[in-house]
Amino acid sequence: MTHSFDALILGGGAAGLMCAIEAGKRGRRVAVLEHANRLGKKILISGGGRCNFTNIHCRPENFISSNPHFAKSALARYTPADFIALVEKHGIAYHEKVLGQLFCDHSARDILGMLEAECQHAGVSIFLNTKIRGVEHTTDFIVRAANAEFRAPALVVATGGLSIPKIGATPFGYDLARQFGLAIREPWPGLVPLLLSAEDCSRYCDLAGVSAEVIASCGGQRFREKMLITHRGLSGPAILQISSYWKEPQPVLIDLVSGCEVTAGFRDPKTQRNPGALRAELRKVLPHRFSDRWLDWHAPTSWTNQALADLEAQTHAWAISPTGTEGYEKAEVTAGGVDTDELSAKTMESRKVPGLFFIGEVVDVTGHLGGFNFQWAWASGAAAGRAL
Repeated sequence: MTHSFDALILGGGAAGLMCAIEAGKRGRRVAVLEHANRLGKKILISGGGRCNFTNIHCRPENFISSNPHFAKSALARYTPADFIALVEKHGIAYHEKVLGQLFCDHSARDILGMLEAECQHAGVSIFLNTKIRGVEHTTDFIVRAANAEFRAPALVVATGGLSIPKIGATPFGYDLARQFGLAIREPWPGLVPLLLSAEDCSRYCDLAGVSAEVIASCGGQRFREKMLITHRGLSGPAILQISSYWKEPQPVLIDLVSGCEVTAGFRDPKTQRNPGALRAELRKVLPHRFSDRWLDWHAPTSWTNQALADLEAQTHAWAISPTGTEGYEKAEVTAGGVDTDELSAKTMESRKVPGLFFIGEVVDVTGHLGGFNFQWAWASGAAAGRAL
């Protein structure tokens, strides 16, 4: 059976649904082809089930790409305020958590329900459980599934990246880009916990669950947020943020006591200098179990001014050398992807293949933690949908 449309969108996630809505509102006959048994699986698990759907402080600087200018056009033309207006139109209650991050008061299902309602209103056709076996391009794009064939002059690839394979992530979008001769920037797991060496694990990982506010730095980037000790390494927002910039064998530097000088009170030689006093000082700014353990391995062997200066430096630049990451299974997003040099920044259309578009996570644009990746999905989807 053959179905004909004005545009086919591969992938029923955030970017694909926004693209379908924008194109459908403009009178285009649009079909969304989704290989899973329901739309928006990643939307539903995001933000702990409450969907951190955007960030009010969204700027191009919040994105990683081989071309840092590429995202500017789409982000400027579909802003957080535009998506917030849609959320408010549907009466969805939301709140700002921290640092401009907006979450649903109730459930991520509210956002998915809103997108499904908008698709229905725009006349979008949805095909679930549609496993694609092949794509060809003649005068039209021909998409072959198990039990049907779909044809359209425009094809939008919104198939996401490699993150969280248990909910269906595959390399399909990259494979399709290569089929049509588009270059790929090597993907890597972004926003992902870091693994510690066996030695560091033996020192700290029995403290799993302990967290502290730190500044994590690497590759010229720094993030001040919480760090969490895990059974295998480090996680928490600060670590997830810096992980997108980390490349082995770089160290990650962690400022444990930003804004404090824990040894300041010991510089006067008349001051009592002993491990107990130092432990008490560090406990003022770090969780007791962690501060005690950290000092077990870093306390000075002498109490000279130089030894105290060295300790102070270590508290502000604790050097960790990760052995790797938790990989795509735990990564919130995939960095890298379809090279932005291959696409129009205004429309997301391929420069080589007219009518072929790539949007969302499959593109080499990756947001920081905190709603930025959803905003890229909305913005890139809207750009392509309007161009269709």
